[in-house]
Amino acid sequence: MDRNSTSNGDSLDFSIVIPCYNEEQAIKGTVEQIIRDQKSAMGYEIIIVNDGSDDQTPAVLDKMVPCFPNVSTLSHEHNRGYGAALKTGIRAARSELIVITDADGTYPNERIAEMVELCRDQDMVVGARTGDNVTYSSLRALPKYFLKRWISWLSRQEVPDINSGLRVFRKAIAEKYFGVLSDKFSFTITITLAMLTTYRRVLFVPIDYHPRIGKSKIQPVRDTLRFSMLVLRTGMYFAPLRAFLPIFLVLFLLACCSLAYDIIILSNLTDKTVLLFLFSLNVMMFSLLADMIDKRT
Repeated sequence: MDRNSTSNGDSLDFSIVIPCYNEEQAIKGTVEQIIRDQKSAMGYEIIIVNDGSDDQTPAVLDKMVPCFPNVSTLSHEHNRGYGAALKTGIRAARSELIVITDADGTYPNERIAEMVELCRDQDMVVGARTGDNVTYSSLRALPKYFLKRWISWLSRQEVPDINSGLRVFRKAIAEKYFGVLSDKFSFTITITLAMLTTYRRVLFVPIDYHPRIGKSKIQPVRDTLRFSMLVLRTGMYFAPLRAFLPIFLVLFLLACCSLAYDIIILSNLTDKTVLLFLFSLNVMMFSLLADMIDKRT
């Protein structure tokens, strides 16, 4: 990993971390827009993490960075993933308030200063893509709907956007969760769930979402399966009772139906009914044990 930086200044109000993988068409415009939009007196730095790009992105960054004193770069030798790039940038950030945004021009980065101010009294502020002008892939809408319902169930509150890439949070809190946060695209889902299930102060603000510049890196089927597995694992880590409750209810309902059939039709208690009750009891005991361990740690 290498770092090129020309920013030494005094204390900063916030650090902007931008993961960047094969964004030769968009990264320069995105950075220039962010700098134009930050018209307040707040001090900030921009950390671009080149995640092993194999196009002209490194050359673009080499030419661009010397032009801006508050912009620095970090590089991964190989592509390690969206979440890994964010972790690298967060570790290097000099401010307690971290802003993350994408390099592809999809997010309204003019809202950054507003979101930073809101985060003074919050642990995380998320730009929820529920504004008036949102361009979103219909192919990804269906799996995201079910994932959003699952996240809302685990966190016991309505979550308008589970994986927005524009958000502000506190560095110290995020670093506590690094062990469970994904190195891939699911980073934003898991930090959302981690914050909500540990009762952090999270505020969702509506934002617009624009068509990206360049080609998307997301593969809907593969990444949805990864999202689902990771959300299930994170749910078991942070909210085991909520994660296991649907399984228990299904098994218990099946056991009750089987018992009613045994009594009314067969006039005899069958092994199937006993096993279903045992399975449901085991699931409940396991979830209670997991919840006790979670509370103790």
